[in-house]
Amino acid sequence: QVQLVESGGGLVQAGGSLRLSCAVSGRTFSSNAMGWFRQAPGKERTFVATISWSSGRTYVADSVKGRFTISRDNAKNTVFLQMNSLKPEDTAVYYCAKSRLYSYRATDEYEYDDWGQGTQVTVSS
Repeated sequence: QVQLVESGGGLVQAGGSLRLSCAVSGRTFSSNAMGWFRQAPGKERTFVATISWSSGRTYVADSVKGRFTISRDNAKNTVFLQMNSLKPEDTAVYYCAKSRLYSYRATDEYEYDDWGQGTQVTVSS
C-alpha cells in the first residue's frame, strides 16, 4: 500500500509564502502523476496542481498560476508545493494525491487513487 504524508502547513499572513511537502512511501509508480488539491470550509475539494512523477511536466490551476509552483524529488519520493503571494482565499486543507494515470494534466479527483490526510493552510488578512 502507498502512504502519503503532507507537511508544512500553518498560519501565514497575506502576501507571505509557505512550502508544502508530500512524502510518499510504499509501492509507487515512477511514471504516474502526483497532484495537490485543496478544500476550504464548506466548499468542495478543487484541483491545485499536478506533476508527472517521471518527466517533471506540470499543470497548475488558473487560480494559483504565477503564485504556486509544484515540483518533485524523485530520489526522495517527495512532492512539493511552493506557495507565494498567499491570499486569504487560499485558506484550505491541502491534500497530496497519487493518480492512476500517467498524464500531468490529471485534474479530476476520480483520477487519483491514493490520498494523504491533508495539511491546514491558513492565510490571515
